[in-house]
Amino acid sequence: MIQKLFKLKENHTDVATEITAGTTTFMTMAYIIALNPNILTDFGKNGQDLWNGIFLGTCIASAITMFWMAFFANKPYALAPGMGINSFFAILVLNAVALTGMSYLASYQTVLTLILAEGLIFLIISGSKARDKIVGAIPAGIRAAVTPAIGMFLINIGFGSNASIITDSGSWSVLSDFFGALNADGARKAMGDSYPAMILTVATMFTGLFSIIVLSWKKVRGAVIIGMLIASAVHWTVQALFLHSNPFAGLSIDFLPPFGDMFNTVFFKFNFQGVLKLGLLSSISLVIVLCMVDIFSAIGSIIGLAALSPDLQKDGKPKNMRETLMCDSIGTITGSAFGMPTVTTFSESASGIGSGGRTGLTSLTTGILFLACVFIGPLAKAIPPAATSAALIYVGILMLMELNKLDFSDVKAFLPSAIMLIAMPISNSIGNSIGLALISDTIIKMTTGRAREVSAITYVLSAMFLVNFFVPM
Repeated sequence: MIQKLFKLKENHTDVATEITAGTTTFMTMAYIIALNPNILTDFGKNGQDLWNGIFLGTCIASAITMFWMAFFANKPYALAPGMGINSFFAILVLNAVALTGMSYLASYQTVLTLILAEGLIFLIISGSKARDKIVGAIPAGIRAAVTPAIGMFLINIGFGSNASIITDSGSWSVLSDFFGALNADGARKAMGDSYPAMILTVATMFTGLFSIIVLSWKKVRGAVIIGMLIASAVHWTVQALFLHSNPFAGLSIDFLPPFGDMFNTVFFKFNFQGVLKLGLLSSISLVIVLCMVDIFSAIGSIIGLAALSPDLQKDGKPKNMRETLMCDSIGTITGSAFGMPTVTTFSESASGIGSGGRTGLTSLTTGILFLACVFIGPLAKAIPPAATSAALIYVGILMLMELNKLDFSDVKAFLPSAIMLIAMPISNSIGNSIGLALISDTIIKMTTGRAREVSAITYVLSAMFLVNFFVPM
């Protein structure tokens, strides 16, 4: 039954590979389960009940959307509230508080209403011919650069925000701070007593990275997840023996999820009156911005992930784009009902694809693990972030290998792709990076006598991104 349902033989995969891939994806993106409610409540400062509600909403909405992706699109893509967009969401909530005088919770529910509106618009676009026109408006050179650009994005996460420690001064220090120090003495002085913990973090990351590379070279099935487990074992052992710290000290299991908090704070809590207080013009403008970012983030992620598996058509467009985008838009609508910012396709899905994931059974596995975290969420914290960094960096490097598809002989053709490659890790936004590439490509063609090569929809999209970047809403 599973063979037929997910067409495993047609996709040259099997149940064991798909489950391993889904577990790998889960391990690389499980950080969102606790990080999302932290970002949206300023680490619980806006009420533990709201934190609990967002925590449960993150697990459930992500799981439901991945089930949609599994059964409707049969793709190995995992979805969850998007990083970057959740920070923007939190800023919008604070702005609503300042502009209207509403409470944080009422403002939160107001912005949720805007997310619902943009999700519905996205769903309409996904099911219409406008979808193909938008995808077609992205020049082939930029589409080819999306995969390595996302690779840069994953490498940046792996070396940056994914693994961190708290220094003596109370600030956060990440791997990039360690490698950015002038020398070891400078790093030790900056991090104080936390320096040994950073050394362990770096060692864990490299242990995992080189383990994955060697295992992949030897064609070991599940190389990514095995490498992560090897790195985790090293981390736990060194932490216990040399840092004299129990790696499982904070581990606890709560079998009674606070569903009441979710129902009281965010579940179907849309605030239409708050939208009127915010102002119709401002609300419409924000919906347009949110929709643009959502659409291009989804398109960019899907194009980039599809290139990692035999899922591209001859014209460079992913197969079953309609179904995949509809799942992404349904995720945004579902997420808003559970109190979530935009739910979108995660680039970390590349880790599962790199482990052999080819069908919806991969996303189904990831979704089941997310749903299980409603009951055993703290267990996800047992895997050190540095171990997942190894997987992100490895997959990012694989995606960078797609650079050989770009045209390096013509600077005019390569410049938009180069800008996107640079912007991806800086902006932490796939949508905005594609927007910058579109603007660059349009301007170059206009100023080099090739304005007629730019389609009308590309001009419109470039203008919309220019407004988004430079005109305050």
